[in-house]
Amino acid sequence: MVALKNFPGASGGNTLDETLFGLIADDLVNQGYSIRPGALPEDISSSLYAHRLELNNSKYTDAGIGRGVDFLRTEFVRTDEICWINGESDAGRKWVEWNARLQRFLNKKLFLGLFSFESHFAHYSPGAYYKRHYDAFRGEANRVLSVITYLNPAWLPTDGGELVIYNDDKDRDGIKVVPLYGTLVIFLSEEFPHEVLPSSRDRHSVAGWFRVNTSINNKIDPPR
Repeated sequence: MVALKNFPGASGGNTLDETLFGLIADDLVNQGYSIRPGALPEDISSSLYAHRLELNNSKYTDAGIGRGVDFLRTEFVRTDEICWINGESDAGRKWVEWNARLQRFLNKKLFLGLFSFESHFAHYSPGAYYKRHYDAFRGEANRVLSVITYLNPAWLPTDGGELVIYNDDKDRDGIKVVPLYGTLVIFLSEEFPHEVLPSSRDRHSVAGWFRVNTSINNKIDPPR
């Protein structure tokens, strides 16, 4: 996990990034989510893709739900595997730096108070899924904003594996997002239940979450 306000890339940026960040901010204000096909800068997408190809299978662990002592692996909910990004690789640094610039922009424009960022590669083998869930529980002030990008060149609609974002608990149709290479999906973590449908081929993505700082009485939160 990275405290982005202290990250070297947090003060950087360029016109293209800020144009994209402005569109994302407008989407978040107007609808609470942003779906931007192919919007992640190509140098970051290609770097993440190349690094993903280099990852040894042993680097991945079975995903679960919850944190710390509450962590639980359960195939009833999800069957993907993950590899956390610590920023030590060139690809990881580029990804974290880009999110640092996004964090700075959104804090300045929307006053979200984003403080730290955690992220991982995710691999869904054929048939794997992540059932309908929230990324954060309302009122717990943990994850505030979810960020997802995809690393799947030449993905076809018939391959499946869509992310489905629901407007609320009553919504049964949702908005389907095909996991196309470089697509960005960003949404308010407490507001939108979502799921990942099974695919017919290996599906790769990077998922991340911005958190706020809720440290009290020397108890560090988010935990390092």
